[in-house]
Amino acid sequence: MIPWEHLDTGPIPGEDTPLRLMRRGEEYSIFIGPTELMGTRVSASETALAALVCARLGDRRRARILIGGLGMGFTLRAALDALGPDAAIVVAELVPAVAEWARGPLARIFAGSLDDPRVDLRVDDVGAQIRLVPGQYDAILLDVDNGPEGLMRAENDRLYGLEGLAQARAALRPGGILGIWSQGPNAAFTTRLKRSGFAVEEERVRAHGRGGRRHVLWLATRPMGGARPTPGISRGRGAADRGRRG
Repeated sequence: MIPWEHLDTGPIPGEDTPLRLMRRGEEYSIFIGPTELMGTRVSASETALAALVCARLGDRRRARILIGGLGMGFTLRAALDALGPDAAIVVAELVPAVAEWARGPLARIFAGSLDDPRVDLRVDDVGAQIRLVPGQYDAILLDVDNGPEGLMRAENDRLYGLEGLAQARAALRPGGILGIWSQGPNAAFTTRLKRSGFAVEEERVRAHGRGGRRHVLWLATRPMGGARPTPGISRGRGAADRGRRG
């Protein structure tokens, strides 16, 4: 078997363990410690996240999308393929090195998608972008860490707690969709989405397209009007909600 080659290291703001960009032949992966976060070999579910959300948006004019996590660009490219020429896509990537890799060793993988005039790449925390202006997005796509169960960065816990979900709901226009990628199911998180005032669909898609394990996508829609978050729910998350990627 061809051994992994370490290409570069990218510090994560506020964290001790950096990201590592690795290559094995024509395959690229990003690791944190011993855990693979993403790779070119397994991308079907990241593509499906954008495809399913954009399909539900239909022919909405001037659609405005926020993508949390640039990664290797699979979600971004799928969104570009699905959206019209008047769309606008903001991509929030926390780690500066990931943005640099997209124009460096991963340029072939990104295939010029960052040069599309519809794309605005911002090196920033996606949570900060969500909080900027209420009601500005038709969709928010989160592919951060490994979903609500597989956090590699404690700060991202806020995205998936009730406070973070309330902020995401406020950032969406009525009828807007919050799409979330996860390595696996989480019944407690599904309940939390519903209690946050979303109409929730849960899709399970193959990691490899036709084979491999199934990843979970939540498609949570902000109703056009009326539905409100359920009051009286604790704002924290218990240890039972946590996990790691297998």
